[in-house]
Amino acid sequence: MAERPLWAPWRIEYITGAKTGECIFCAAASSDDDAARHVLERGKVCLAMLNTYPYAPGHVMVAPYRHVAALEDLNDDELLEMMQLARGVIRAVHEVMTPDGFNVGLNLGAVAGAGIADHLHLHVVPRWDGDTNFMPVLAGTHVIPQALDAARDALVNALRAAK
Repeated sequence: MAERPLWAPWRIEYITGAKTGECIFCAAASSDDDAARHVLERGKVCLAMLNTYPYAPGHVMVAPYRHVAALEDLNDDELLEMMQLARGVIRAVHEVMTPDGFNVGLNLGAVAGAGIADHLHLHVVPRWDGDTNFMPVLAGTHVIPQALDAARDALVNALRAAK
């Protein structure tokens, strides 16, 4: 198979852009503009939001409202609601984007790959047959492009319809 590059030009903004020091999860939790913050759904103690700089469309992060870094510091309500929101997101992404599978996981600490290590968050990354792992970029890969706002609108509608 011929080698093909993985183009994700929107990521350059994240790589080269100024870092404000603002926690994106705390900012989203305190904002009343869910569309601007790419929030898909809010629970009592957690929220689900699109990753602004994804490698794959539909890459969602689920985080507690409370600024906490360690899994063992979550209370039972936060732990349960993170998984409930992740389950709902998976159902919505399945309906809207028909992926073949998902990577779901936590990067605990900067050394483990957490880009925002001081606010714990769960990643839900849709995967398609023939795509690549979102960590190494390998030969024969492709990106399924979709505008972030269009993805948010479709997923919010699917989440609302599921209730």
